[in-house]
Amino acid sequence: MSDRAPASAGRLLVTGCDVLRVPPEGECEILQARDIVVADGVIQDVRPTQDVRPTGTVAHVRPDVIDRSDVIDGRGLLAVPGLINAHTHSPMVLMRGAAEDVTVEGWFNDRVWPMESNLTAADVRTGARLACAEMIRSGVTTFADHYFFPEQIAEAVAETGLRADIAPTYFSSRGQEALESTVRFAEEWHGGAEGRVTVSLGPHAPYTVDDTDLRTLAGHARRLGVRTHIHAAEHLEQTRSSLERRGITPIRVLHETGVLDAGALIAHGCGIVEDDLPLLAGHADTTAVAYCPKVYLKHALSPLTPVRDLLAAGVTVAVGTDGAAGHNTLDVWEALRLVALTQKQAVRDATWMTVSDTLRLALRGGARALGLQDRIGALEPGMRADIVLTDLSGAHCRPLHDPRAALVYSARAGDVRTVVVDGRVLMCDGRLLTVDEPTLLDEADARVARILDTSHGRAVQHYDP
Repeated sequence: MSDRAPASAGRLLVTGCDVLRVPPEGECEILQARDIVVADGVIQDVRPTQDVRPTGTVAHVRPDVIDRSDVIDGRGLLAVPGLINAHTHSPMVLMRGAAEDVTVEGWFNDRVWPMESNLTAADVRTGARLACAEMIRSGVTTFADHYFFPEQIAEAVAETGLRADIAPTYFSSRGQEALESTVRFAEEWHGGAEGRVTVSLGPHAPYTVDDTDLRTLAGHARRLGVRTHIHAAEHLEQTRSSLERRGITPIRVLHETGVLDAGALIAHGCGIVEDDLPLLAGHADTTAVAYCPKVYLKHALSPLTPVRDLLAAGVTVAVGTDGAAGHNTLDVWEALRLVALTQKQAVRDATWMTVSDTLRLALRGGARALGLQDRIGALEPGMRADIVLTDLSGAHCRPLHDPRAALVYSARAGDVRTVVVDGRVLMCDGRLLTVDEPTLLDEADARVARILDTSHGRAVQHYDP
């Protein structure tokens, strides 16, 4: 464990901030002038401010000597629940901008999968740490990851203080030893980092993992009480290909192999068709779909994830960025506005996907997608203290007629001032406390030339769905 790991949470008071309330249903609202009382990582109270006048804030204290009973001055700021990135591949920040203006097939076969064959465990550790720094800066406190060398990602999460659900990517082509390693990781790390690390099993997709392995991993998921995180029906061509080859859709493959029964976070689902909805609805309590609209627009995929149909069937939908090799950033604010805009366009209804619905999808939906709805996704007594203080005073948000609309349509990652996870301050007043950012950037830059070299002709897999 790094010596930069955040200290144990004690008592914390965020005073004088406005608070975004995200109810399970109905309109979100802004609670004005509130104090958030935190003890041992848990929100104890969200109360009208007691007008505490702090003599100093965390921003003025060295990160290694933060008082265990501290006060953060939240006046003029809006507290929102920590953002949740429901599907990403965090170490792929090392490939940011290296696979542009290509087809989906070319993206996988000519660029990304050859680059991934170059990765070492140390590369993944560096990429994961860089991704964590980016996410902290943008107010993401929890992410669902799906990648290789999961131990390195878990160590990065433990070190930087974030929360994550980590799924080890598994292809059947990697064999029995890799499958057993996936299961061992779940056994060793689920509940790790003081509960901030949870684990899902990570079969890559129905077209890269055979049915026998899907059944085996679903059985392990049930035994361990974890879910699976899997790419499925990523676009309509995949669904058509599955129907032509097998006579069933990718979603039905998940149903017949027990993956849905074990509980699944399905990445993308743009190829979910009407016949799939009853199957998903039958497992609505444990199944969710992560919607990552920017990558669909970038790869010219149509249709988009059928969000309205999924929600009508009772299926949880959450918001993700996918990896930065496709999305370019891990900025959930950007994803938020694309969720609202693309869904309005998709159903030709300007009254659909309101600002309140969009915020609820990202926050409560994200929490439920990761099975963490009893811990995160709202700033309420009894929830873990994952708090993001945002500053909406910038010109791009003014005049501030509706802070909720500003969060969806105007807010930027740079508006995030302070980030708290589990009651621990990871960034205060724009200063990262758990990451040595300059050193990390130098280390990342030193690795990329080797990672981007695809002249060897190798690849981790071939894309042929």
